[in-house]
Amino acid sequence: MNRMSDAPIGNDQDLQRAVDWAITTRRSVRAFQTKDVTDAQISDILQVASYAASGMNTQPWHVHVVRGESKERLSQRITEIDADPAQTAELREPYDYYPVTWTSPFVERRRKVGWDLYGLLGIEKGDKQRMHAQHGRNYRFFDAPIGLFFTVSRAMEQGSLIDYGMFLQSVMVAARARGLDTCPQVAFTKFHRVIAEELGIPDDQMLVCGMSLGYADMSRAENTLATEREPVASFTTFHQNQRVEQR
Repeated sequence: MNRMSDAPIGNDQDLQRAVDWAITTRRSVRAFQTKDVTDAQISDILQVASYAASGMNTQPWHVHVVRGESKERLSQRITEIDADPAQTAELREPYDYYPVTWTSPFVERRRKVGWDLYGLLGIEKGDKQRMHAQHGRNYRFFDAPIGLFFTVSRAMEQGSLIDYGMFLQSVMVAARARGLDTCPQVAFTKFHRVIAEELGIPDDQMLVCGMSLGYADMSRAENTLATEREPVASFTTFHQNQRVEQR
């Protein structure tokens, strides 16, 4: 791909709409068709995503692709552990993703997306068995044919996780532009030792997250969920000439 080439769409408005569509229609899909995704498609998506920005062009990402027997074997092992409270109590995250103490407005947003999803699935508050079962679908990749695991060298620092976020977004948007859908999954991280053992990931690599990749099954209720976004005015401050006094 020629990075200096002209846009493939001559009309600026059409180009903008195409890019905006791929970004704004990206959603976390939680039910997939069994339709396969080829290695060539995956390589094409990852090639495009590899142009994501990274500090000093460090490109800190490494991707592990699982399908077929490899995916099923890993899913089965994780599912068995997830069903055993004694084993899950011993699991430790490789890094802190969520805060120890949730504060407003983040806790309200977290609760809303959870209850919106459960509402679509008819799961009532207090139904821990069905909640656990739904959460456990993560470990089956929501029936997607492809699972992706993303790792980073432990020699890198927090800045590389910023780079990684841009890479992950690029993967998801590139997939969307090709008619595919994704679900980024931090649910896998507590099983990082199991995943490393199954996939032969060396100790100097840290698991960042997993991801499901495939074609969305739009007949499923959970895929009608479209999470809300805050308006720009609520998270943006424009600084011009006026000085804001510190209090």
